Amino acid sequence: MKILGISGFEGSIPFKKAHWPNLEDREYRISQGHDSAAALFVDGEFIAAAAEERFSRKKHTGDFPIGAISYCLAEAGIALSNLDEIAHSFDFAPHRTLHSFDPVTAALYKDVYSREAVLVQVARYLDSYPADRVRHVGHHLAHAASAYFCSGWDECLVLVVDGMGEVQSATAYHARNGKLEKLQETPARDSIGILYSVVTLHLGFDFNADEYKIMGLAPYGNPARFRSLFEQAVDLHEDGTIRIPLLRLNRTRDERENYVATRKYLTEHLIKPRSPNDEITDVHRDVAAALQECLDRVMLHMCKHFGERTGLRRLALAGGVALNCTANGKLLQSGLFDEIFVQPAAGDDGSALGAAALRVSENGGIQNVRIPVPFYGPAYSLSQIEAALKEFGSRIAVHSFENLNETCAHAAGLIADGRVIGWYRGRMEFGPRALGHRSILADPGHPEMRDRINAMVKMREAFRPFAPAVTLREVHKWFDVPPCAEFPYMITTVNVRNEVRRHLPAITHVDGSARVQTVSAADNREFHALLEAVGRTTGREMVLNTSFNVKGQPIVNTPREAIETFMNTGIEFLFLEDILVARRSTKYATQVRAFHEVGVAIGADEAGRGK
Repeated sequence: MKILGISGFEGSIPFKKAHWPNLEDREYRISQGHDSAAALFVDGEFIAAAAEERFSRKKHTGDFPIGAISYCLAEAGIALSNLDEIAHSFDFAPHRTLHSFDPVTAALYKDVYSREAVLVQVARYLDSYPADRVRHVGHHLAHAASAYFCSGWDECLVLVVDGMGEVQSATAYHARNGKLEKLQETPARDSIGILYSVVTLHLGFDFNADEYKIMGLAPYGNPARFRSLFEQAVDLHEDGTIRIPLLRLNRTRDERENYVATRKYLTEHLIKPRSPNDEITDVHRDVAAALQECLDRVMLHMCKHFGERTGLRRLALAGGVALNCTANGKLLQSGLFDEIFVQPAAGDDGSALGAAALRVSENGGIQNVRIPVPFYGPAYSLSQIEAALKEFGSRIAVHSFENLNETCAHAAGLIADGRVIGWYRGRMEFGPRALGHRSILADPGHPEMRDRINAMVKMREAFRPFAPAVTLREVHKWFDVPPCAEFPYMITTVNVRNEVRRHLPAITHVDGSARVQTVSAADNREFHALLEAVGRTTGREMVLNTSFNVKGQPIVNTPREAIETFMNTGIEFLFLEDILVARRSTKYATQVRAFHEVGVAIGADEAGRGK
């Protein structure tokens, strides 16, 4: 059985622009169907997945995922005609009547959300694919399936929390024996995800895109300043649901579409809206802190209730809110569950995975195993890398190493010397995190490294923290976790040990936390080899690891994109598999040649130590 899952609504933003002209660009993200993706299962096994943004180079795009689909089919070596089914991760059909009472929402349903609209897209991009082999899966059910069927657990509590699905914002399920039993759902008008996004917009950032920036800003603020407003904004109910009167202020169609009444209330009772170009001040930091505290409180409330109701001690999470690493860390620290699993592509790209997984489970079974580090995207051959290098030949100096050990020894030496490197290997990650295949790396022990990378490499806000990647065997030495605690997806915040914080200034956030990634040889072998080499050079098997992109750009996919991003940033060296690249016009080109002569001896020495 070959089943492809897809997500996204290509017509969502164009529809909004046609019916609500003259909004700010960032207001058009108050809409459904972003982060389109494709994911493929063959005979119950998860084979390939990728977000469309990595091919179109339009961040968070909701366009029909033709690039991702083409990749998945090529990776599996199958033709479109061999697909048994395509499953879309939304099903608005049960809610058609709800959309019919207003002419604009009726048109939105007809032109964007309906099965007929999806089939128009399928026919446009996948000519001749049979309409009767296109299925639809409810959005939260797709998210839940992505968490359950990637957890490796036969039974667990599943909680889906996002901005909204079709009409809901949070849904709890009891998963067991390959089935998902819905326990409770919270309507979209009481969405903690939407509240978080509306305040994100109010603070001058992008709705449905920049919420993670608020999470990073929050530790700089004092939540007490605005705590009472956010406590009043969200009512916690005994049945595990919540009610948000602040969102219910929107009565008319236009108010509901753009949360006009909610935003007016925030202006009058919280703070004035910040323009994206305005300075970030203490008042903005304090709002972010209070908002994050509110989200933490809501997530603990929901999880505690359904955990007690079911007696389950295993929790699986998905939905966009599950990407909030701080809230995940609070859940972990709470002790409410023995084990917590967060599906690494928890946002809407991951709903493509879930739609496929659910349909596979309903058509003869699925291999429910714990998802490894999600390297499900494309890899590129040596000839493709060499072709990209040739294109930049007059501007770069290049040196090839013999093997992975030699490459890692040289990269470790550069990292120890305070250099910032691009690290590009193997298959691309699925989900928002770079986990060692499309990464920018540096030494976490350099005091100025965070500010340097934010300003010269990533070109992003100075308050944004960076994550550490550390070997599984060393994680407890540096972080306040049990020995060999696993955090392979960089999706949970933990505390850096008090006694080592001064040694790790580049990855220790202002509150002493870090969004840690653990790396093992079992499922991230090459990155683990690099961390071992770094350990032999610096004394700690750890690097600062951030995604290989700049502000506003998706993570690089192809070798050409990697070289182009390298050339346009402050990254000093680039490793494409076992090839080292430097700019010809700088002193680093000479260092490539000189470092090779020195590095041969270093590499031999490292290899000897590693025996």
